[in-house]
Amino acid sequence: MSALGPSPTTLGDGMPEARVVLATRSAGKLKELVPLLASVGVHVVTLADLGLTESPDEDALESFDTFEENALAKARYFARLTGAIVLADDSGLSVDVLGGRPGVRSKRWSGRDDLEGAALDAANNACLQEAMQLAQREVHATAARAGSDFRRARYVCAAACAWSGGAEWCEAVARGETTGELLAVERGTGGFGYDPYFLSDDLGATFAEVTREAKATVSHRGRAFSALMRVASVRVRFERLISTRASI
Repeated sequence: MSALGPSPTTLGDGMPEARVVLATRSAGKLKELVPLLASVGVHVVTLADLGLTESPDEDALESFDTFEENALAKARYFARLTGAIVLADDSGLSVDVLGGRPGVRSKRWSGRDDLEGAALDAANNACLQEAMQLAQREVHATAARAGSDFRRARYVCAAACAWSGGAEWCEAVARGETTGELLAVERGTGGFGYDPYFLSDDLGATFAEVTREAKATVSHRGRAFSALMRVASVRVRFERLISTRASI
């Protein structure tokens, strides 16, 4: 995709429909997604750039049972609020032996609504390790074999885009996954969330041990947003946006 032109700080002044808004409050996601999207020519403004403080209404946006529904709910909400083209995602960790948990509850799996950032990550990872230890005891108790498959997991992301199509709203969603193995001991100091425990099949290292650029090449978010940009309706919308800016 060609470069989209104006910088995030000046993009779409007086033209909300020309803005591309990245709808996330997560500092970790912003750190990954802003350069990732810029690398394919999509320059975004953030919710902070727009001065949008967090609203209690946002708490209900991720109340669905699938990543796709949650991502679309966020994209729709902020598209209607801003009048812009909005990109959003929902992502999480799915562990086979835990029946797919924590899944869409990954961000708040520990139940610690009083925590944010690194403190919340630590609480969620402690909850993950406790669940894995319990699952391992149950496996041994049933005389099942806890082989290498016991720690299989995948990161999942659904990336969504929503925008006004005039008389109606348009939207699209795409999914990306990356597989790996959960470690019992953390490795690395980069990344965020469950990254220190997620040993990537593709990289042979945890997501916390590699650079942001290396992670982006195989990550669930990288794959989801790449797939989203290939959706015909999204590709056409961004091509139209490029054409509009070129004529200004």
